[in-house]
Amino acid sequence: MPRAGLTPDRITAAAADLADEAGFEHVTLSALARHFGVKDASLYAHVRNLHDLRTRLALLAGAEMIDRIGAAVAGRSGKDALVAFAGAYREYALRHPGRYAATGIRVDQALAADSPALRRTAEITYGMLRAYGLDEPDLTDAVRLLRATFHGYCALESTGGFGHPRAVQASWDKAIDALHLALTHWPREGRSHD
Repeated sequence: MPRAGLTPDRITAAAADLADEAGFEHVTLSALARHFGVKDASLYAHVRNLHDLRTRLALLAGAEMIDRIGAAVAGRSGKDALVAFAGAYREYALRHPGRYAATGIRVDQALAADSPALRRTAEITYGMLRAYGLDEPDLTDAVRLLRATFHGYCALESTGGFGHPRAVQASWDKAIDALHLALTHWPREGRSHD
């Protein structure tokens, strides 16, 4: 019989807090069992295994992140939307490092297809990029460029990887300006690149 008070949502929320406090790699069933004062086996009535728990955490974090991004970009387009999107992304990544790390794990495609948050992420991201006149396959390429830039920047910033005295915010602003220019002058699929 499941232990009173434990639910998949409550366990996932505790995992999210643990990820932010100790790091995503330290989210284990044993650590959560200690947190709740139960034996590891008590958690298996609510989550199948560590992979299931981390997947739930990834989906929770993805939903939180896109909620913030969606609120930031609402009513905006073009560069204004890009700046808002990027700022909300960066703020979430830096404020919630463990949750953010969870968003980088690979989620089963069938589960991803059923996730309203992941569908909303695609809708908001692709919607912002369509304002630049992009269609497939350029949309996918642009999404990959944005994700790689935002993730790389946030990963370096969170670990103190920018040692130069120039303000990190100033460099971030320039990076977003450069992305806007790249998106505005995107080399469309099928066109010559000379």
